[in-house]
Amino acid sequence: MSDCCSGGSKRETGVTPGPFEWFSDMIDHCLDYATKAKKSGRPIVCIMCEYTPRELILAAGGVPICLCGGSAETIPAAEKHLPANLCPLIKSTFGYHVGADNPFLEMADLVVGETTCDGKKKMFELMGQTRPMYVLQLPQKSLDSESLGFWTRELQKFRSYLSTRFGVPVGDDALREAIGLMNRERALRRELAALMSSSRPPLTGLELLELKSTISAIPEDLDQYARTLAILSGLSGDEELASRVRVLMTGVPMVHGAERVLEIVENSGGLVVAQENCTGLKPLLEDVDPSASDPIQALAEKYYHLPCSVMTPNDGRLDTLRHLVEEYRPDCVIDLVWQACLTYDVESARVQRLADEELSIPYLRIETDYSPSDSVRIGVRVEALFETIRGNRRS
Repeated sequence: MSDCCSGGSKRETGVTPGPFEWFSDMIDHCLDYATKAKKSGRPIVCIMCEYTPRELILAAGGVPICLCGGSAETIPAAEKHLPANLCPLIKSTFGYHVGADNPFLEMADLVVGETTCDGKKKMFELMGQTRPMYVLQLPQKSLDSESLGFWTRELQKFRSYLSTRFGVPVGDDALREAIGLMNRERALRRELAALMSSSRPPLTGLELLELKSTISAIPEDLDQYARTLAILSGLSGDEELASRVRVLMTGVPMVHGAERVLEIVENSGGLVVAQENCTGLKPLLEDVDPSASDPIQALAEKYYHLPCSVMTPNDGRLDTLRHLVEEYRPDCVIDLVWQACLTYDVESARVQRLADEELSIPYLRIETDYSPSDSVRIGVRVEALFETIRGNRRS
């Protein structure tokens, strides 16, 4: 990371902090923003998935906040109500619910779920017993035109619900304004991710992952994204980065607090140059048409194209991996699967076959949860993969 990206605390010095310092305090900034928005009368809406269009929430005057839990500490409380052999992301999120210790959730006027995996659906039932809950029904046949039509109608229903619940019109003009805002955020984050295509990127994969926010479209965040690009564009990183093993990470999202595997990869001599997952490039690759005559239809088309493993068939994920391999030139693919995430677990076979037979690059599947108990074992496997790759380079 460039020294020019650091700086003193704004609260202590009156000087605007550097981008990396700004995002290192991301939770504090988001909490300040949400608290002020709540006091001003804006509804707080917590979401759990990239399929929920933030544009609709913004157009209704709401503040869209990612609720996905990344803490292992909240899981024991959740396991009093949920099976132990359930996805850690679901358990961590529900643990915050039963412990009432997530300030964003506690101030939420609405929680929006979606029918992606069965674990989430049943967790939403429990959470909805005591919290305001709206569940979007996501059809999962990716190539079916009728499914897209159903999804479009589902977003129309959601639009009407938000308008009624919060007592505001959610008109086309407001939607187009929100679309423009989210398109700008996606474009800035795409440009930041594109810096990793260099043979000597000016930042690491972990630093890139940290350049994100729990709340979408905060003006100060957008300014900091632009500032980061102005600082880093055209710069080269340390020479040592060029000798690292370039890694494309795919699979489950690495939400805030659950970055452990990425840290192991980079501490073992890797450089994660592309992150295909939901906390990486997947939701950024396609924008919403701002000039579409029907903004709801445009939103439906963008979000239904997300290549999540809940979709069948999920050919879009393989197409995305092909594109990322060409653009970012990784030496290997590391596929991260949270324990009990059945859809990503089953799909690993297709990803490995793509890596082995078509892309001709090494593949490693890592299945884990939020506990650090297997960190040494994961590190050994990653180091063995990297040593094989370095041996092939020498030969």
